[in-house]
Amino acid sequence: MTPGGRRGPQVGPAIHNRRTWDRQSDAYDHRCAAVLGGRTAMAWGLFRIPESRARWLGPVRGRRVLEVGCGAGRWAIALRRRGARIVGLDLSVSQLDKARRESGTAGVRLPLVRGNVESLPFRDGVFDLVFCDWGALSFADPRRSIPECARVLRRGGHLVFATGSVWSLVALDERADRFTRRFRAPYFGPLRRWTGDLYEFRPTMEEWVRIFGDSGLVVERLAETRATPAMRSRYLSSADQRWARRWPAELIWRVRRS
Repeated sequence: MTPGGRRGPQVGPAIHNRRTWDRQSDAYDHRCAAVLGGRTAMAWGLFRIPESRARWLGPVRGRRVLEVGCGAGRWAIALRRRGARIVGLDLSVSQLDKARRESGTAGVRLPLVRGNVESLPFRDGVFDLVFCDWGALSFADPRRSIPECARVLRRGGHLVFATGSVWSLVALDERADRFTRRFRAPYFGPLRRWTGDLYEFRPTMEEWVRIFGDSGLVVERLAETRATPAMRSRYLSSADQRWARRWPAELIWRVRRS
């Protein structure tokens, strides 16, 4: 359902989201490639905060890393060049085709797997790090995806991911397609929300913490991204970027398997 209550397509979220990404991946890549590649390949979220400054992942050389929702593979290629033993996973065939082309052009050997983060095709405890930058963990049920990420982590391993804040849906004016200073939907709304073309999952902060705890994960860091006048986003309008100076549009979590 939308923040205001409209129903989405009457198919499962995973099926609908896969079809949508297969259909729109070319247009998305054309629109956003400039901020996803090159020096901004290793950067977080709506405002492309550089990993070199944020240091969310920590050292990657020699570590076994899984990117869930790898898209065109630009993060994964950059991390492979830095010595990570990385695997990219995505639900979309179209996105994986792009990742194969990108890695081939870059001359980087990149293992790629088609799969659903709610049922990962890997054995227990195989990865040192699982991460996601506004990928699969935004579009999958966290009650299934977070336990799966925890399962494939070794003890002491980390899950790091950027995703949307529920506040950006609470304040969303659907008709104008912009954030407002008025509440438009309940904060304690449904976990799954229909945003107009995709199903997204936006837990409350309480729900996130409960899901982590139930999955054997301990919170180490949380950022509620706060925009500054100097920050720019390809994903938000100028008005929404101004909104994001006062309210969080996204969250970045770093949690550890205990």
